[in-house]
Amino acid sequence: MIHGSTEEGTAGGGHTWAATPTGRGGLNETTSCGPRSTSSASSQHGLDGGSASCSRGPAPAGPPGPQFLIQTCLSSGLAATGCSSATTTSAASVIVAVVEGRGLARGEIGMASLNLKCPELALCQFADTGTYAKVITKMHILVPLEILMPDTASEKGKGTKLFKLITENFPCVAFTAIQRKYFNERKGLEYIQQLCAPEFGTVLMEVQAKYYCLAAAAALLKYLEFIQNSVYAAKSLKVSFKGSEQTTMIDSASATNLELVVNNRDRRSEHTLFGVLNHTKTPGGARRLRSNILEPLVDVDTINMRLDAVQELLQDEELFFGLKNAIGHFLDIDQLLSVLVQIPKQETVQVAEAKITHVIQLKHTLDLVPQLRAVLKNCNTSLLKAYSSSLEDNRFDLILEQIKTVINDETTYLKGSLNMRTQKCYAVRPNVNEFLDIARRAYTEIVDDIAGLVNQTGEKYGMLMRTSFSTARGFFIQMKLEGVVLPEGGLPPEFIKVTKQKNNCGFTTADLMKMNDRCDEALREIFHISYVVICQLLSTIHEQIHCLYKLSDAVSMLDMLLSLANACTISDYVRPEFTDTLAIKQGRHPILERLAGQQPVSNNSYISDGSNFVIITGPNMSGKSTYLKQVALCQIMAQIGSFVPADYASFRVADQIFTRIGVDDDFETNSSTFMLEMREISYIIHNVSDRSLIIIDELGRGTSAEEGIGICHSVCEFLLGLKAFTLFATHFLELCQLQSLYPSVENQHMEVQHTRSADTGTERVVYTYLLNRGCSEERHYGLRAAEMTALPTSLIEEAKIIASNVSQQLLAKHHSDPETQRQRAVYHLATRLQQAARNSRLDPDSLRMYLKGLRKQYEAELQAAGQPASMDTVEE
Repeated sequence: MIHGSTEEGTAGGGHTWAATPTGRGGLNETTSCGPRSTSSASSQHGLDGGSASCSRGPAPAGPPGPQFLIQTCLSSGLAATGCSSATTTSAASVIVAVVEGRGLARGEIGMASLNLKCPELALCQFADTGTYAKVITKMHILVPLEILMPDTASEKGKGTKLFKLITENFPCVAFTAIQRKYFNERKGLEYIQQLCAPEFGTVLMEVQAKYYCLAAAAALLKYLEFIQNSVYAAKSLKVSFKGSEQTTMIDSASATNLELVVNNRDRRSEHTLFGVLNHTKTPGGARRLRSNILEPLVDVDTINMRLDAVQELLQDEELFFGLKNAIGHFLDIDQLLSVLVQIPKQETVQVAEAKITHVIQLKHTLDLVPQLRAVLKNCNTSLLKAYSSSLEDNRFDLILEQIKTVINDETTYLKGSLNMRTQKCYAVRPNVNEFLDIARRAYTEIVDDIAGLVNQTGEKYGMLMRTSFSTARGFFIQMKLEGVVLPEGGLPPEFIKVTKQKNNCGFTTADLMKMNDRCDEALREIFHISYVVICQLLSTIHEQIHCLYKLSDAVSMLDMLLSLANACTISDYVRPEFTDTLAIKQGRHPILERLAGQQPVSNNSYISDGSNFVIITGPNMSGKSTYLKQVALCQIMAQIGSFVPADYASFRVADQIFTRIGVDDDFETNSSTFMLEMREISYIIHNVSDRSLIIIDELGRGTSAEEGIGICHSVCEFLLGLKAFTLFATHFLELCQLQSLYPSVENQHMEVQHTRSADTGTERVVYTYLLNRGCSEERHYGLRAAEMTALPTSLIEEAKIIASNVSQQLLAKHHSDPETQRQRAVYHLATRLQQAARNSRLDPDSLRMYLKGLRKQYEAELQAAGQPASMDTVEE
């Protein structure tokens, strides 16, 4: 894969990939719409055999090769919209290779992914369940442009379960089948040994025995060599291995339900958690924030380091604004690195011009490092200090010094096509190459001649004209039409290619077009000679270039921390702490808080080991779903190192976050709604752990009340056997009986108030959106909603009588016996004492007061149970 070693890619090498001739003698693939095409043909000039299929909108005329697909997607901004909950507005640019073990190793998954805009090869290997939840979740997070799999797993091999799941979940993503022999772990290890930058060499120890991710890496890198028509330079790639245990797993359905990165009503809306927290200044910072939201941290020490850094930024105004100013000028370092570490196979004018631009961008980036160092010089927290010390690397200065021996000091990255063209033209210092100086003099003369021609033309016709430039047209003439009297009511015939926009008119002449051609020829000569000089420069700095990985990491992380601190300045957030309890005082919904209008109602939340299952009841529109999402969003914010919208917040780190949130009512699709509910609950039951956070809203709505209650009850009992924290919102009031059977169940409800009109005497419901203890006392709120419609009064009255009779029969079973209530009081006291012993940071006097409060609460619960109010009844 290093420069020069392309023997495997030569014609007639017997390597099999996708296959239809494209006329360029390279890698080919078949594109299909609807049912997948099974056609394949052999390339006459390149590699032969194989098959590949891709479903992505209408097929273009003629079979496009993979490079065409990549370029089309990147230029048009085509992403997996509608297919991935994690899709953002940016174009998809990640290619993923996936391979699964066979036989006894089935379920062992190897993945390798590489972003075409960022030179990081990410490897992972893990054991997955029969539902392949981890694979699908990781894919949704990556938002792939193309997925590679062995042909034995695809239709040629009659389609494995994994293949079918991937194609079902990602119908808009290109899929390419590659011969199994390219998934070679030995070759993968060789590639990584050749390409891995020295800074990341320790990854070799991690992946040596990870055969499946090495196999995926081999196929991916070989494939990329063809589609990009370039190879990565030796020792140039960042290679990382990521296990699935290092982050919280949030499945794609939960990411969609919680609107983490995409708003469900309007995909362009910023009313998402990402939109709330995203105040980043660089593309790298935005990417990092997005990936952290979709995969929050689980290591408490790392989270606290981030929280310390955010706190310091909030407390030190000079540091905050200094860093904000320094970070804002950085370009996309990942994308810059990506092109700098690639060696093109063909040298064209476009390649030469691009390479000059990249060196100018590199100089611009390195010029910003001293300012960033100065800002971080006096920081105090460990994370900021670590990034400050990483920027002290002298290689930044060495590279800049070497660049300045060739590139002009004044050369910098500027916006505007003519500005940048001028920067590229005069980037290389004078006297470095004699032929370059001659070419530049010729170019300068032509540009002066063009300015002279425009002036002469203006004088000839007595009009005020000016020289303008665009990338598409080159130099052309522009003039204002306002107040200008045109001869014979129109422009002279020698003015051609006329365009009008408001009061401006643009045109050119035959002489000007000839001068533009001469100008372009001179520029090509300048770019070619500059390219030769710059290639020599890059070869000298190649060994030091990998320090940019450090810079990229520092800039993206600092940008994300600044963004999190910025969010705190807009709203009143508090620093969370991590214990074994979820306790939020006056918590608010972070997205709802940003919407225009009044401040959202805040609520308290409390879930602990002794009270880990909360059943929430209340009428429709009372705020149950909003509250559930609020808790999950606050949990995610805390685990990425953000402050949260509350007066106080404590969280237990969740290893997985599951949501089952009700979809809109649709009587026509009730059956499919119910199947969706069952599928989501099945997924939760098969993957839940004791450290999970589970949000369930409106389970069992898609079937009859009896079946719905039965399913809810059995699901609740299963989850009660675990130590997971569960919030369960329901309309089935019968589930409130669980509190009398299980001491860890807590009933809560959304409170509503009733008001009666003095004029008409009609009663209406006022939603307070406040959460209170106990089961909802609201009955027949569905009938109240019916009263607002045009249903006959007699029909509603009869419905009320029947519903009242049924309710009385059910309520008779709700009460628990005194002994059960006493045991519940003892259980609650014991768990709270245990919790205080583990987590309390109170001073002795405050602790004494807290314990007295616990005693009073316990005695009150005993009295409610009809027991003597004495601590003597506490059992050991």
